Amino acid sequence: MSKWLPAALLLSSVFPYASVGAFAQGVNPAVAKPAAPLVYTNDLGFSYGYSPDWELIDTKAITPAAQQQAAASATSAEEKKGAACAQIGLMLKHGDPASIIMTVALPYDCYGSSFTDDDLPGFGKGVSGGLKQNFNVSETKTATFKSGTHSLWIERAIAVSKGDASRGYTIETVCSMLKKGATCWVGMVKDDAALKIMEQSLVTLESDAPTALVPENLLTPKP
Repeated sequence: MSKWLPAALLLSSVFPYASVGAFAQGVNPAVAKPAAPLVYTNDLGFSYGYSPDWELIDTKAITPAAQQQAAASATSAEEKKGAACAQIGLMLKHGDPASIIMTVALPYDCYGSSFTDDDLPGFGKGVSGGLKQNFNVSETKTATFKSGTHSLWIERAIAVSKGDASRGYTIETVCSMLKKGATCWVGMVKDDAALKIMEQSLVTLESDAPTALVPENLLTPKP
């Protein structure tokens, strides 16, 4: 079984909701002044600060259907187990049409085996591959980088929804291996401002000090 297939199956199941605009109804209310970031904390050992301007989506209402669809796409009992273990954690929406930021994780205690940094590129490509089932992509860029004691992998691409060619996005996947599980941040954003919010929001990975999820201008071409 592919080590990264469960999360990819889950993403390919959940993102059609976003790509067809199910989260894009309505416009977030205007905020008079910036408020303090809110913090999402995951039991796998990471936290992520996010702007209160972004709407928090109830993933409990989405996850079961996505897991069922992912299990239906699996080709073995082992793959079905992995699809059941993959978790949608934080999901945020902003604007109309909506930009989406979410986390996807695969806990090792559920999955039955653990990964190392050697698995990071393959896992990341597998997760981003789940997105590409719903988009036509171009201008793909990838990189690996260090954040404290952790290695991270990133991929960014320009994407157009297969279901609606008028909907263009930047999709970005950022993944890391933690002691308790593999985790990724996934963004489907409409503009540079939303992409900057995703990348520059503070993440804490286990005992490392908080830092921006992605170093500034990491994938920006040098002059």
